[in-house]
Amino acid sequence: MNYNFCTLFDKNYLYKGLALYNSLRKNCDDFKLFILCMDDITYDILNRKHLENVELISLKEFEDEKLLKIKNTRTWAEYCWTCTASLILYLLKKYPNLEMLTYLDADLYFFSSPTPIFHELGDDNILITEHNFAPEFKKLVVYGKYNVQFMVFRNNDEGLRALNWWREKTIDRCYSRKFGKNMQGGDQIYLNDWTTRFNKVHVLQNVKLCLAPWNVNKYNISARNGNVYVDDTKLVFYHFHSFEINGLNRFTLADGAYKITKNAATLIYKPYIEELQKIIKEINAFDNNFKYGIIKRNINKKIISFLKKYFYGFYRFQSNFKNKITNFKNKITI
Repeated sequence: MNYNFCTLFDKNYLYKGLALYNSLRKNCDDFKLFILCMDDITYDILNRKHLENVELISLKEFEDEKLLKIKNTRTWAEYCWTCTASLILYLLKKYPNLEMLTYLDADLYFFSSPTPIFHELGDDNILITEHNFAPEFKKLVVYGKYNVQFMVFRNNDEGLRALNWWREKTIDRCYSRKFGKNMQGGDQIYLNDWTTRFNKVHVLQNVKLCLAPWNVNKYNISARNGNVYVDDTKLVFYHFHSFEINGLNRFTLADGAYKITKNAATLIYKPYIEELQKIIKEINAFDNNFKYGIIKRNINKKIISFLKKYFYGFYRFQSNFKNKITNFKNKITI
């Protein structure tokens, strides 16, 4: 099957973006990846690397009047989120022969072929994925029931209708901050009602195909025949949200709020770290002036991370204890 993907990232996500690309090369026989380079440094390096199956898009050729008008009204992260819908729409209009296009967050990494996800999509128009929060993170649904991480759009009237609507909404407002009592959850908050707003929107049912730090502790992670399994399901991709590169040999797996199990650290995070280490060395050899993508953790970050780890750890313990008591009472009743 031929896959058409798109993503966007800047110089601070270059290492992760290249890891995503390498993982697609390992797990997709036939694909094309469109990359919107969010700065000239990223475009220059990727252009000089001549990556196979990649088409680069410069920010200059992509940005239109509407995007430029609101660019300075939000943070850089918020602007990148704003560009998501516009990028997908831009490519489907530029290449009308594309049957469908899949958006990928740059911090995804594939562990096996995405074919099972597309089989689930069937002949539907759009595919979206739920956050699938672990119990301790259910309150985070205020940021959106669904995650933008992996989205498929058919190049038809309904796919384009959804993208045009989403683009206008994100251009109007795309923030990660509170407005009165309401939390504005970036671009993903607008997906909440898509199953009723648009036709033939498919929500991925096999949630074990894709994991993230906010749900990985719900499952048993194991290895079989060189593949990573989530219970009895082969993992397709992992979203390395809040993963930090602190140096060539120093990494922060996830925000302190998240619990990364030993098996997840060994089977999911270790291969990703090894991939990133190779990429960092390659880029340093390719362009020794490149000094981006490394995050220095100061004392404030370490303290906040520790407090989150303690708070959510206590919450998890309390939740597990209550579940055990409930199960015990149910057994006695039976």
